[in-house]
Amino acid sequence: MRLQSFSRAIRRKAPLRVLAIGSSSTEGIGASSPAHSYPARFEAELKQRFKVQDVHVTNAGVGGETAEASVARLEERLKQNTYDLVVWQVGTNDAVKGDDEGRFRELLERGLQDAKAAKTELVLLDQQFYPTIKDPVRYERYVHMIETVAAEFNAPVMSRYRMMKTWAERAPKDMTAMLSGDGFHMSDRGYECLATAMVGAVSDLVGDTTSAAVLTPTTAGDAPSTQISLSRR
Repeated sequence: MRLQSFSRAIRRKAPLRVLAIGSSSTEGIGASSPAHSYPARFEAELKQRFKVQDVHVTNAGVGGETAEASVARLEERLKQNTYDLVVWQVGTNDAVKGDDEGRFRELLERGLQDAKAAKTELVLLDQQFYPTIKDPVRYERYVHMIETVAAEFNAPVMSRYRMMKTWAERAPKDMTAMLSGDGFHMSDRGYECLATAMVGAVSDLVGDTTSAAVLTPTTAGDAPSTQISLSRR
């Protein structure tokens, strides 16, 4: 699976228009400023990695949002604008609240169908991991549901859940620094590392073999390098 249209745009050095849609971790809650949110850092990393100066990542994050509201906003955005790539961060609030799992699956399918109908390439960004998850078994069912539905639609998933869980297992002290003071949302450091890993994953998806999907902690101090889990079908 490859992001073929996005790859062609990169090769042409064409302007890149990316939509980052999701909830609070897209909006950038926990960051010291909007400039340190993951969409802002993702934009900067895309420019640097692919040497394309005209890159704009629209931050369409709304804190507290579940998939029900997110998919409706996704549909409106796809009707109003054309994007080279959509990154749909979804599922954290649904998993935390324990919303109806069958309905969550339906909403994932609906969003992926919308992107397909709009002929827009879409990548899913799954739930964050955080150490105080109250019901890990239930929470991971939502994580796995994203993988399952994405596989059915031949859509890639950038699994920050697996990446962050690896951080927690390998370097618990560093994991603390990746989170903001509430222990749930990411910090400037966490968002920076996420954006760096995402650009590595995008490099893989566009067939750029010169850059592996590896997190090189440019601002992460002594945090260990780790690979973002990229599910491709």
